[in-house]
Amino acid sequence: MSALQKCVSRMARVTRYASLLFLCLAGCAIPQVSSRTIYEDPVNYVRLEEDRGYLVEWPPSHNSHPAALGPEVLRPLLQGLVIQEHRIWLQRWIAGDAPYQAAFQDQEIALLSAQLAEALAQAKPNERVTFYLSEPQASTKRVVTSGGLYMKGTELHLILGNWQIVYGIPTYGMIYDRRYPMRPTAAKGFDLFFQPHEAMRRTQSSWIDGVLANGADEVVIDLSKLPPPPAVSSTTSGS
Repeated sequence: MSALQKCVSRMARVTRYASLLFLCLAGCAIPQVSSRTIYEDPVNYVRLEEDRGYLVEWPPSHNSHPAALGPEVLRPLLQGLVIQEHRIWLQRWIAGDAPYQAAFQDQEIALLSAQLAEALAQAKPNERVTFYLSEPQASTKRVVTSGGLYMKGTELHLILGNWQIVYGIPTYGMIYDRRYPMRPTAAKGFDLFFQPHEAMRRTQSSWIDGVLANGADEVVIDLSKLPPPPAVSSTTSGS
């Protein structure tokens, strides 16, 4: 490894340590969020949580819920979500852009497409849908992917709080990852995209989100710009 590459690697490591400290300090002040469970097994769940940005007197804050998006609609949307490792400009100059990776595995898509459809059908205008997927690695470690989504008109907003993060369960204190699925447990280090790109747009983010690699963790998918799902045809046999 060259001296320049070592310098870039050290810079990225320092940035992540600083962001972890920031998240730990911020996490101490996060209040409990009320929720109701749509699906839960020993390692996964889908819930409806109160949207803290909802204001009764301000209609633009109301989500378009309940929403009728069946599994046949959600399945290709989840398949279209891809992850790219977040690299600063110097890393891109040295190594180029990172390749895309699928955000969800096939078995995760099978679970989420059915349960998210049910959650959206039951959601209220003041709620968001959250999901939590985990795979135990040891008695105190698990790999976590979590986030949330909500509808605004024809647009589906999807936030990925964690993606394949190895989470160590603390010996004391708060089990952070299960309580707050839309909040990162570590510096994210990834950008979220949707393909086809023509149906995707970004939300506004602050400069601190860019520093913490959290500026591209939400995509907005305009469903009106996507082709309709193929119709299911039925055949009848004649005599």
